[in-house]
Parts: sequence; structure tokens; C-alpha cells
Amino acid sequence: MVYLDNSATTRQYDSVTEIMTEYMKKDFGNPSSLHRLGIQAEKGIKNARKEIALALGAKSEEIVFTSGGTEADNMALLGTASARKRRGNKIITTAVEHPAVLETVKRLEGQGYYIVEYIGVDEKGNLDVKALQEAVDEATILISVMGVNNEVGTVEPLEEIIRIKNEYNKAKGTDILFHTDAVQALGKIPMSFQGVDLISVSGHKIHGPKGIGALYIRKGLTIEPYLIGGGQEKNMRSGTENVPAIVGFGHAAKQIRENFEKRILAMSEARNYLLKGIKEEIKDIKVNGVEQDTLSGESGLCSPSVLNISFLGTRGEVILHTLEQADIYVSIGSACSSNKNGQSHVLKAMGLNSKEIESAIRFSFNEFNTMEEMDYVLEHVKSAVTKFRKLGSFR
Repeated sequence: MVYLDNSATTRQYDSVTEIMTEYMKKDFGNPSSLHRLGIQAEKGIKNARKEIALALGAKSEEIVFTSGGTEADNMALLGTASARKRRGNKIITTAVEHPAVLETVKRLEGQGYYIVEYIGVDEKGNLDVKALQEAVDEATILISVMGVNNEVGTVEPLEEIIRIKNEYNKAKGTDILFHTDAVQALGKIPMSFQGVDLISVSGHKIHGPKGIGALYIRKGLTIEPYLIGGGQEKNMRSGTENVPAIVGFGHAAKQIRENFEKRILAMSEARNYLLKGIKEEIKDIKVNGVEQDTLSGESGLCSPSVLNISFLGTRGEVILHTLEQADIYVSIGSACSSNKNGQSHVLKAMGLNSKEIESAIRFSFNEFNTMEEMDYVLEHVKSAVTKFRKLGSFR
């Protein structure tokens, strides 16, 4: 099997499964309980919180566990909007965000009070920084821009956004917040989150378990609680904690932090090897986003984990299922929206035409991919593209 759909989810590390099993079988207590089993569970959560904080360059008390990246995005957006509605009613985001952000701001917009301004991107997926700067005004309460695009891998200019936010706040005496969905950034590129107020991350994108994520909330910042009840997670998200998943997430975060340079170099080598082969062996292709990847996190370049290519004259879904028959797994866009009707909103926002969008395939990599696997993938991609171009599968 060759798995190249790591932006959708990753295979859980064996060590993550082992430590989760221990907390399911042995240390299974409720972390709110006062006895030994409860204390052990609480220790597991504390250690995991520390590891997530270290991965983000944050403090443990700034981490709130959630059920995943989607809930973290919802908590950041809805919690900020509710807590700050007396300060303003404007939210600025982009046209290429994950549905967890776009659908949430649409709901806020539909309430009739909040105004949402969507900033465009260029043909490579780069944010129009000038347009964002012009959009900021005294009614703005929140800016939300993802760190790395989940479909094309473009690294967005977080430092520029932070500068714009800080300069405006200083000049006008406002307190605009900045949220970033870092689900596709964590563990894939080095990023500085200093100056970001809210950060969403997810466990299953870094070889941790599904159903667990976290929201970083800058110390001193107050947003409305997401779930009310027993007061867990510092009153931000009530409900008994999913201890095995939290511990597994923390362990995965530790693994990616300790092996970071090696991991991203392996992804980059596999990505660029496959890209070179495709460019040499297959005609009429279009690389969507930025061809050049980055190991340093430089904005305007591409994450080493993502490669999005349109094979003109084909249908991406047909190629996907043909590759599946060869035990190769890729995708045609975001896993959270690719099963719905309609074309990729990301590729549309980048200005691609219908044929370019419908023929797009996303390859996304992990540190275990080998050059031998890439040779195998290239062979089968070339065969599938050649076959279906002859058959006229695009019509």
C-alpha cells in the first residue's frame, strides 16, 4: 500500500496506540475523581497538555482540548464573536479557509449582526495582504487565516498579518484578535506563532488519534465557553475528558517535535521526487499552488507535505479510483468536503477553470514514504492518465 492522503488523516504511530491502550485498560479513571486512578488520568492529561504547548511554543495553561480541529475552529470563532460583540461586528477571513471556518462565519453572518469580509488569494493561493490591510477597521474584532492551505499547501504570511493587527491596534486603541487554523501546519513546517491569539490544531493529522484536537487561547484572553457543565478544561469545554485520545495526541506531538527536521526532510524528498517524475513523464499538467516547497516555513512557498496537480484531459475522481485499484491512496481535495457536490472552493478562488479543477489530484506525504513508492505511484499515474485521455474520460 502507498498512502498519499496524509492531509486527510495519518496512520497512527504504534507507540500512540500502545499508550492509549494503557489508558483504556489500566489508567482508565475519570480525571475528576480523587482516587489513584483519577489522579493517574489527570497526570496523563497534564503531560499531554505540556507536549501540545511545547509543539506550539505556548504555556500549558493556554491549551484547551477539543474533539478536533473543527471544534477548535468553532470555539475560536463563536467564542470570540460572542465575547466581543459590543466591541465590533466584523470578522475578516479568506476565501480559501477550511469549511470549519467558512461555515461557522456564514452562520454568524446569517444572524444579521456580524459582517464577514472574505479576502482573496492569487493564482498560487497566496493571501492578498494589501486587501486584508485595507479591510481592517474599528469594527473588526477577529481575523482568521489558516497557516497552511489544506488543498494546495500554500504557506500563508502569518507574520505579516500579525504586524498589520498589532500596528492597527496600537494606532487605534483597538484589540483585534488573530486566529489561525494550524491543523495542516503543525508538524509539517516550522512556524512561529508568537503574536497569534488563537490556534486550532488536530491530533489525527500528526499520527495521533482521531476525535481529539486543541485550541490555544493566549493567556489573559477571554472568550465565551463552548460547552457548559462541570467546568472541565478551565470552564471552556465542560464534559469528561477523552483521556486516551488526549494522551495519544500528546505523545504524537512529542514524537513530531523530537524528530521534526528528519520528518519534514523525508516528506520534501518524496514530494519533489514525485513532482520531478510527473513533470518529466506526463504532459499537459498544471501544478496548483507553489511548486517550490519550504523546510523553513517561509510564506509564499509550499508545505513539503502537499502536492496538488491537475492532469488535464482527465477527471480526478476517475484517476483516484484507478490508483486505488493499485493500492495507492490519494484525494481530489479536502476530505471534509470532497464527498459533497460542487468543485473545490480553494481552486476556484485561485482562478482555475472547471477542467483544471475537475482534473486535480492532491498527493500528501508522510515521513515513511520512499522513493521506491514514488516510482510505483508515477508508473500508475502515468498509465491511468494515458488510458483515460485516450478514452476521453473528461467528457
